[in-house]
This record gives sequence, C-alpha cells and structure tokens, in this order.
Amino acid sequence: MRQIKFLSLTLCLLVLFSFTSHSTTWDKPYLENLAKKSLEEKITPPEGGRISISVTNIDPRVTIKPCLKKLTVNIPENTTSKNVNVKISCSDPTPWQIYIPARIEQTFAVIIATTTIDKGVTLTNDNISVQYLPSNKIRGKKFTDIAALLGGKAEKRIGKGRPINTRNVCLVCKGDTVTITAKSATFTIKTQGIALSSGNLNNQIKVRNTHSGKIIRPQVTAINQVIIHL
Repeated sequence: MRQIKFLSLTLCLLVLFSFTSHSTTWDKPYLENLAKKSLEEKITPPEGGRISISVTNIDPRVTIKPCLKKLTVNIPENTTSKNVNVKISCSDPTPWQIYIPARIEQTFAVIIATTTIDKGVTLTNDNISVQYLPSNKIRGKKFTDIAALLGGKAEKRIGKGRPINTRNVCLVCKGDTVTITAKSATFTIKTQGIALSSGNLNNQIKVRNTHSGKIIRPQVTAINQVIIHL
C-alpha cells in the first residue's frame, strides 16, 4: 500500500515537473511588442499614408504568469477607431488574459514650412520639406510633390511647421510674368503674359497677353506656366 502511495506521489510530481519545465515566462516588453506587431500585421496603411501605432505600457504592478501554450492575440474587428484594446490570453488549465490599450493614427505625407515663410517669399528646399502628419492636422487640399512647389510663392504668411496647401501658396501669383502656351491639334505657339489672378496646378486664371492686350483664361500647368487650348 505504501508502495502504491509512493508511486502515485512520484507520478504526480513528474507530471507537475513536466508541465512546469515546458512553461514559458513572458515579460511585459514582449507582450507590448506582440500587441503592436499584431496590429501592424492586420492593419493596411491608407493610400498615400502610413499607420502609426503606440502601445500603452503594462502597469508595473501586474504580474505576468508563465504559460504552457502559445499565447493567443485577439484584435477588435473595428481597427478604424483611434483607440483599441488588444487581448492577449493564455489557455492553460489555469488560464489568464490581459488587455493592452493601443492608439492607432493614420498619417499622410504633406509638405510643411520648415521655417516661417512671409507673404511673397519663394518656396525652396531651404524652407519646405515633406513630413507625415495626422489627418486631423491637415486642412484644405494638400501638396505631396515637393518638386512641383519649388519656385512657387507664399500668398500669405505661413508659420513654421504648418502644412502647405492651395490656400496659402500659388504657382502663378497675381502680377507674375507667365509663359502662355497656345496649343491646337496642328500647332503650338508661346508668348508672354501678366497674371491678373493667382492660381495653382490645373486652376484657370486671368492672364493679359502682353503682345495683344487680350485677356484670356488659361490653365496653370507649372510655375509661371499656363496653357490655353485653341
């Protein structure tokens, strides 16, 4: 009888030792990184943009228990929300789970002023650059091609760090001398003119032909360049 009890106790100890020896202890940074990586794998960045994910640090008072099985990560279906809770769980005989808050932010490439730009100042590589900003900080139609803006001018004062948009710059500004391209199916001619209004890419503006004095409404194609189709 004593032998049977001894064998039973030994067997229990072996089973317990077996479970314990194969368990894994996870630290808090690992779980935080697991939550962030899982979100990055699930969420598709928006067209022309990026996804920025920040994970809240786990409370230092929380104790992370070992787990015999692979951890399970559950992400809410609605990841369009800025704030989500990532559930990480262990399905051991003694299960546990933890929720890790995360913030998801969509950012888009825009051109910003790297220094304060006064009205009438020409845009150059020294005062503008491309930066990714959250969508709620972007107002008006944004510019994403820095090369298309170089040589344009500020229509109003632009503060440092502010996005460049169609309301504060012009590729052709009122009073500028512009090259007018008159184009038809059979020929193309060029002449000079004076801009009577300001505009950006593809905008129609008023221009006075320097040679004929005629006022036309061509379309802006580039810095101080307009076109009219005959």
